Parts: sequence; structure tokens; C-alpha cells
Amino acid sequence: MQVTVLNGVNLNMLGHRDPEQYGDMTLLQLETRIYEWAQELNMSARCSQTNHEGAYVDMIHEACSGTDALVVNPGAWSHYSYAIRDALEIFTGPIVEVHLSDIERREQWRRQTVISDVVSHRISGRGAEGYRDAFTYLAENAP
Repeated sequence: MQVTVLNGVNLNMLGHRDPEQYGDMTLLQLETRIYEWAQELNMSARCSQTNHEGAYVDMIHEACSGTDALVVNPGAWSHYSYAIRDALEIFTGPIVEVHLSDIERREQWRRQTVISDVVSHRISGRGAEGYRDAFTYLAENAP
């Protein structure tokens, strides 16, 4: 199974952001772990990150060919980007939404995501382990 992992706005600043919310792992360290977790489950992973909403949409469009599943963490875009939501709706495979912090226990505006109705599963508040959980979910539930 080929899984594309798309990280969004400000996730390149992991390791510099509030460690209580986001942990102390850098994006490079997180991506290294993701590749390891995917390999353990006999999957292939491809990771990308951008701070540009249109580029994120383009990455989703590119994933529509040759990718079996998506793991997405759009960051703050999760809460208001209907462009990203609409792009995700085009993807025909399973999509797992991941948030490092527990968005249900944060500010009111973070508790809802506009992508919730187009994803197969959401994982929130598990830090980097949320990505491992996403791959495990895909291994157990993807066709």
C-alpha cells in the first residue's frame, strides 16, 4: 500500500513550537519515524509539507494518481479551508486526519474541522504516535 502523508502550515516548525501541544520532535525526525512505521507494516510512505494552501491542494491532486491512502495534517487549514476539503473529496481512497495536539481540548475554533465529513478516521492528541496509529488504522481497515 502506498500512503502519502501531507503535513500543512507551520508543521515545518515542529521542535520550535509549544512542546506541550506539539512535542519536541522536528519534522525531519517525525518523517523518519513515519517511514519506519510504514515499513514495519509493509507499506510505502511519501511525506510532504508546505506552508502554501494552493501547494497543499496540488499535492492532494497529485496523490489521486498512484496513492492508495492519505494521512493528512493540514494544521490550522483543517478548521477553515474549504479548498482543501474539496480537494480531499476528490480522492477515492481512505483518508486519515491526524492532529498532534488534542483539538477537542483546545480553543473553541480548533474543535471543528471542515474536512471531518470527507475523512475515514480522525486521530487527535496522540502526538507523533498519531501517525503510527494512522498507519495501523489503514493496515487494519483499508480494502
